Amino acid sequence: MIFLSLFSLVIIYIFGSTQDPFCRLQGQPSQPMFSQNGDIVIGGIFSMHYNLILRKPTFNVIPEPLKCKGFVNNSFQFAQAMVFAIEEINNSTDLLPEISLGYKIFDGCSFPLLAIKGAMELINGPEDEMTFNESCSKSFFAPGLIGQSDSTSTIGMAATLGPFHIPVVSHFATCACLSSRKEFPSFFRTIPSDYYQSKALAQLVKHFGWTWVGTVRSDNDYGNNGMATFIQAAQLEGVCIEYTEAIYRTNPRERFLRTVEVIKQSTSKVIVAFVSVVDMEFLINELLLQNVTGFQWVSSEALFSGKNLATEANFKIVGGAIGVAIVNALMPGLKDFLLNIHPANDPGNIGLNTIWENTFNCSLSSQDNSSSIKKCTGSENLEEIRNDYTDVTDLGVTNNVYKAVYAIAHSLHNLITCQNKAQFENHKVCLDKKQIEPWMVLHYLKSVNFTTRSGDIVYFDSNGDPVAKYNLVNWQLTKEGVTQFVIIGVYDASLPEGQQFKMKNVPIIWAGNQYKVPKSVCSELCPPGTRKAVQKGRPLCCFDCIQCAEGEITNKTEYKSNKQRDLCILKEIEFLSCDEIMGVVLVIFSLLGTCATVATASVFFHFRQTPIVKANNSELSFLLLFSLSLCFLCSLTFIGEPSNWSCMLRHTAFGITFVLCISCVLGKTIVVLMAFRSTLPGSNVMKWFGPHQQRFTVFAFTLIQAIICLLWLILSPPFPYQNTTHYVEKIILECALGSTVAFYAVLGYIGFLSAISFVLAFLARNLPDNFNEAKYITFSMLIFRAVWITFIPAYVSSPGKYTVAVEIFAILVSSFALLFCIFAPKCYIILLKPENNTKKKLIGKSTIK
Repeated sequence: MIFLSLFSLVIIYIFGSTQDPFCRLQGQPSQPMFSQNGDIVIGGIFSMHYNLILRKPTFNVIPEPLKCKGFVNNSFQFAQAMVFAIEEINNSTDLLPEISLGYKIFDGCSFPLLAIKGAMELINGPEDEMTFNESCSKSFFAPGLIGQSDSTSTIGMAATLGPFHIPVVSHFATCACLSSRKEFPSFFRTIPSDYYQSKALAQLVKHFGWTWVGTVRSDNDYGNNGMATFIQAAQLEGVCIEYTEAIYRTNPRERFLRTVEVIKQSTSKVIVAFVSVVDMEFLINELLLQNVTGFQWVSSEALFSGKNLATEANFKIVGGAIGVAIVNALMPGLKDFLLNIHPANDPGNIGLNTIWENTFNCSLSSQDNSSSIKKCTGSENLEEIRNDYTDVTDLGVTNNVYKAVYAIAHSLHNLITCQNKAQFENHKVCLDKKQIEPWMVLHYLKSVNFTTRSGDIVYFDSNGDPVAKYNLVNWQLTKEGVTQFVIIGVYDASLPEGQQFKMKNVPIIWAGNQYKVPKSVCSELCPPGTRKAVQKGRPLCCFDCIQCAEGEITNKTEYKSNKQRDLCILKEIEFLSCDEIMGVVLVIFSLLGTCATVATASVFFHFRQTPIVKANNSELSFLLLFSLSLCFLCSLTFIGEPSNWSCMLRHTAFGITFVLCISCVLGKTIVVLMAFRSTLPGSNVMKWFGPHQQRFTVFAFTLIQAIICLLWLILSPPFPYQNTTHYVEKIILECALGSTVAFYAVLGYIGFLSAISFVLAFLARNLPDNFNEAKYITFSMLIFRAVWITFIPAYVSSPGKYTVAVEIFAILVSSFALLFCIFAPKCYIILLKPENNTKKKLIGKSTIK
């Protein structure tokens, strides 16, 4: 302690007292990869290389500056996206008018020390201009920083700059730990937190029935925190972890070999990876050497953002992988901007030289006389290159850089234009535009809200995070050997719980180029006559199946205990069956309705030449009877054990047949109104609604419902579902709607047509005619609408099989109402009052009172 005190006094004596500190450069300043002056300079730090050139210090000379290796193409694209956004803002007349933005972009090299060093140089200004007599109490150089590309480096930056209220906006740091406002008060990001993708991965694993998985993670903040969140979410979903391995790019090969051996010896067939692109590349290379294939990979967004991994050779190892990916975006003009760069346009720009030399494997230096590296001619063409820098097919992360730049620009704009001035009256923020402090930008960044040119809405929540939304993707290989990431679903954290995870009905390619979902369980389900016995010291997913005691039984899927809690008994499985009384009664009424419809059609066909049949549009009448018979028969599809085809058929058949039926009724109603109008002097209205127009009307109305049902079946069809939550003691087999919106769209369209029919028939009910069909249609539509209005609350509140019974009952009652109200009066006259079935009786007029 005495020695440290004396040392401190010597330092103070040499460099000045504590009351008047002076700055002195203690090392060599870093050179920015990209730079441009401006009224306000925004800093940027990206990992443009993925590793360091390690040198052992000799302690005889001052160590040389740290140097990087391992060129990262997409990080240079990120840096150029930042330049692109700043130039776009400078050319804008709406955002920061009369103020030019500059930039200084450093290489963080995926190393926290270099990231923090670059950040300090950005906020303190150019260190090479500091002198002994320059005070350290100087203004900040950059009011905000963009970066970093990895979580570990970003944590170091955010923790260092947070106490100074300097905003840091990251495009790719996803660690959930960065959402802590206590530890990182000035941190923001335009990419969602790993907390949400961990939940999405857990739900994805559960969706495919995998309860036994291994895990691999990067041994850094990104991997460790992400995997910890995944394991918590997986345990809530009933998923067990067999092993968890940590890897890192700088580990010796023996560590990777140990991880590969663990994977080879494992019994789980699914591997969940929370691994950065670089670390994953090291692991895949070792798996290729060891020929370890056949495992189903489930990965975080890193695997699907590294295009350099998406090769035909790597497909042998991780082909068929599924996971989350950042939502793609459009950035108009970026491709031309990326391809139009040239070192000659800005000779002093290190970044452009680096891109050029690494892309074309040549040297721009006149001092490099090495024969192994050719000289750059300057005539090389980037348009002929296909790599992660020139590829603009997937710009999800690149767009995050773009949004981060615009977020800071909008904050500066709101600050300079004196918005919310009253909050800063004590500091006089708006009096001098040159006196911008980072804490002012930080304040406005918290409330920023804008829409980009491509339609993205950008804002931050109280933790500095954006709304989490991911694509669920599958790594597939085309016949031409081209890798593609196919979207198989979406995860949207902004939706209510239970609706955030949605799978699309698209084919998935699994590990080994298989089309069947692989199995990964620790123990198979116990067969009948046995029960589970948990294995000591192992997770709950691992169990033995032992013989049940005498009098005890189990089911393959679910079982329960009896009232005495001393026996295992099979849970009751409930669905509306034709073997029970309720099912039999509904089948009988369905068949009776069909027979009554056929009988009515027979009567009409036999007496088709009589005036009453001709007068009521026989063609629409026969079509209406045909549709009514289908309505009665479609109720049979609701009875019996639900299956894939019955679930899809029952709702779509019901929707289409009822619309066909209502369309015929609507056509008949219109004919009645038109027929009356045609009797007026000089009216020729019937020529506008003749038989051809009637057929077209029915076809058009029915086609709309058919399209709705087709979209329903394609996007989110109904499917059989075991409901074990409504009752503890029984399992309800039912048809899940798939898309509730589509179901109510089908019902709503039927209700819409029936409402039009009712209104038109009601208006025509008192037309002067001895036999006016409109009043019977009015009564039938009144009953029809009353049935279906009462159906909705009854349907929602009915439990189990009674839900299906209520729907069948509504179908039968409404069908009988149409049949009897419209056709019973006609059959009565045809069969029992034939003397009234004459032309004279029909054309006779009645007096309107």
